[in-house]
Amino acid sequence: MRPVLPTFNLQGSILDFDTPKVMAIINISPESFYKGSVSQGDKAFLKEVEKHLRDGADIIDIGAVSSKPFAPEISVKEEWERLSFVVQSIVKQFPECLVSVDTTRSSIAEKVLDLGVHIINDVSGLDDLTMIKVTERYKCAYVLMHIQGTPQTMQVNPKYEEPTLEILHFFKEKLSLLSQHNHQIIVDPGFGFGKTLEHNFKLLSALGSFRILDLPILVGLSRKSMIYRLLNMEPDDALNGTTAAHMIALLNGAQILRVHDTNEARQTVNIFNFYKDNQSMN
Repeated sequence: MRPVLPTFNLQGSILDFDTPKVMAIINISPESFYKGSVSQGDKAFLKEVEKHLRDGADIIDIGAVSSKPFAPEISVKEEWERLSFVVQSIVKQFPECLVSVDTTRSSIAEKVLDLGVHIINDVSGLDDLTMIKVTERYKCAYVLMHIQGTPQTMQVNPKYEEPTLEILHFFKEKLSLLSQHNHQIIVDPGFGFGKTLEHNFKLLSALGSFRILDLPILVGLSRKSMIYRLLNMEPDDALNGTTAAHMIALLNGAQILRVHDTNEARQTVNIFNFYKDNQSMN
């Protein structure tokens, strides 16, 4: 039986978890690890959004800062300059679309929420505590992701005694801060963020453990190094491996897949849904 999860009311836009959702990536950071995801040209991103929605995306996630290992930091000013026109254009062109912005900075979160964004996707693990007040005030959804270290340090010898238990402890600590406020929270275990190949696959196999939090679980597996390095290939060739990992994640309790390839992810969700529905009738 699928868990009963809260329905989010994001200032009039409804996000439910009756079935898993597909979150499509719109990447406007030229430093991205997967060049196939980077929007080229002033209006290219609008065509990308249109294609993602046509292919079955439920959410569009916009990122202006690369979080790949050892990625350079950029200033708040540059992040906003990259985001402002793109976010405004997407919200205006696709008013019915649920829009997420990938940022770790409360000042940026406030600006994009002012523009009509519905979700803040924070890979820092709530490093900026002002984010609590901002996201509460705008009644948006907030993605709380686990990370060990920062993008600049996270892959320098990450260590855990037991990754699943330690990440659950992290979530419980952070959720105790957020629970004092009115928040609509999604949790993300942070595949690839301060984890070795072995850590990532232990976490994937134990993903169902995070159901104890009674919150939607988001996974970002798409074309990541845990897939392409395992298969000894480049990110460009890692779609098939990504699809396999997505099905494992869905079977283990994921409710949101954050993806580069929407059509393939939607097909995976459709097969999963049919499989689960028929399984429950047996």
